[in-house]
Amino acid sequence: MAEREIVPPKQVNCDYPVIDTDPHFTRVIRYMRPYDYALGVGVAALGPAGFMLMEKLAPSQASPNAIRGSMRLMGVLGITAGFLRAYTESSLRFWGWIENAREVEMDMKEMVQKVKNKEPLYGVSSLSPYMQGVAARNSRYSQIFMHAIPWFNFVNHNQHGVDTLKYFRAAEEELEREERARKGLVTV
Repeated sequence: MAEREIVPPKQVNCDYPVIDTDPHFTRVIRYMRPYDYALGVGVAALGPAGFMLMEKLAPSQASPNAIRGSMRLMGVLGITAGFLRAYTESSLRFWGWIENAREVEMDMKEMVQKVKNKEPLYGVSSLSPYMQGVAARNSRYSQIFMHAIPWFNFVNHNQHGVDTLKYFRAAEEELEREERARKGLVTV
């Protein structure tokens, strides 16, 4: 059977550089900013705080055990909502939809180091190229609909919507600078 064509991701016009249109779950977590964590905690606190406010404004006359159980449920829902909100915020930076200078720099350092170590840029996958494409198409930009269906990318694949040549060029330039510095031609 002939190998199928790779469906390229839709190019979205954005104000900031695109890092990755389908970032891996662990990468999104690693690149989170303190602001993302604060946003997540704030959203997580809204559930129990709103529940307590409603209980004060319109008491339910429920037993203390029922209130405790409801607070636990609101805590779990709040933590889930907070995590999803922080994850979405971090994903927006990967897509270039919000300011992402810090993430662009982190991405370049990480990928250049992988090139220098001769590692695959986006990890090794046991899936066929076709199944990697299916996984990529199913999870690309899925964080837009995160409030309805939490869907994450757990698959290593090479379909990320960016030109990876920039990493190889940067690694080559860095290796040349290191070589010149080692020979004593240029101090860097």
